[in-house]
Amino acid sequence: MPRLKRNHWLAAAQPRSFTGLMGLYESNYRRFERLVPEIDLPFDQARSPGEHATLHLRVLERCRYTVTLNLTYWFGEGDDARPDPDLRLRVYRDAQLAEAIYCDARSRYAALAGLPEIDEDVLGNQWPRNLLLNKWLAYCLAQGHSFGGAHRPRRVDAE
Repeated sequence: MPRLKRNHWLAAAQPRSFTGLMGLYESNYRRFERLVPEIDLPFDQARSPGEHATLHLRVLERCRYTVTLNLTYWFGEGDDARPDPDLRLRVYRDAQLAEAIYCDARSRYAALAGLPEIDEDVLGNQWPRNLLLNKWLAYCLAQGHSFGGAHRPRRVDAE
């Protein structure tokens, strides 16, 4: 059997299989890495203004090998402001994987991605949520969003 090139993994993987899901996590990481070139995230929050909306990133938790963050657009103002889509990601820097661990079920994008309202098995839940993340990261990159650059203040750790 001929060896597939690294960037053809998704075409070769069976949807909703463990191998396919791991390939999707890898693709999510590659896209996230393009969006946030400083993968160690030397900031706690950042914004990327765009033509139609501002993309917001907020670090929720830092661990030795992982970082958990929120990535969203905010629509509306004041009490009417609402995140959409409201995605929580866990980035595994050591394994070079990025996983969508939460998506607000009220998001209109979640409905389009076919997220089930009732919990099924892990693959059934993770596949559509991470496919949504993959497509949304590609959209954000196509819109010119980026959290790279020296214009952001560096994170200062308390000693």
